[in-house]
Amino acid sequence: MTNSIVAALLGLLEGLTEFIPVSSTGHVLLAGYFLGFESPGRAFEVLIQLGAILAILGVYAGRLWGIFRAAPQDPQARRFIWAVLLAFLPAVVVGVLAHPIIKTVLFETPVLIASMLIVGGVILLLVDRNPPPVRVTETESIPLKTAIAIGFIQCLAMIPGVSRSGATIVGAMLLGVGKRAAAEFSFFLSMPTMAGAFAYDLMKNREILDAQATGNIVIGFVCAFLAAIVVVKWLLGYVSRHGYALFAWWRIGVGAAALLAMALGG
Repeated sequence: MTNSIVAALLGLLEGLTEFIPVSSTGHVLLAGYFLGFESPGRAFEVLIQLGAILAILGVYAGRLWGIFRAAPQDPQARRFIWAVLLAFLPAVVVGVLAHPIIKTVLFETPVLIASMLIVGGVILLLVDRNPPPVRVTETESIPLKTAIAIGFIQCLAMIPGVSRSGATIVGAMLLGVGKRAAAEFSFFLSMPTMAGAFAYDLMKNREILDAQATGNIVIGFVCAFLAAIVVVKWLLGYVSRHGYALFAWWRIGVGAAALLAMALGG
């Protein structure tokens, strides 16, 4: 397959997995490993996430506009904005400090990625089957201290294979947030988190991105955008009815298959 076709496939994979708790980066890195795809500075895997960001912005544009418009008069709207921003801050600090290790070590260790998929799947399955008592059912009602704690938990997702959405959803549930509200807060938190990661990674890698690499990023970006729109519209309804067990088993299966393929020399 040409690089363009692989970039399109990886972009679709990114969009399909970004907002479900299975680790989009882990999936893209493992798929790229087995397909022999290389990107300068591993920028492709980060920069195509902006496509998923635009998808979530498109789906939630009306609600976001309502929250910002109400903020001057509505204390709950202001608190929700602060909750998202406070949850975002730990990722800023840890992401900047750990960026070299993340890109040069963690992104280049497929055995670690596959193992984290399995470990995260087991944890997700346990929490889904035995959720703590729910104290918060509405996304806008998440307390500030809970939001900050979720932000620190999100930092675990800098290890590829952990899953940003998985870490934030499981963390929120362990802190008493309902399944649907946990998923929705993860959506909102993804906006500043992934936008920040995009801007920082682009700044760090802008000098090594040639025309081919840029073209691959554009292709992956568009495919991620289209796929993410479908997933975002479907996910909340599915989670409300069925929970997260399907995604937990998917993680375990993909991680085990990847480890087996590497053991057999794949």
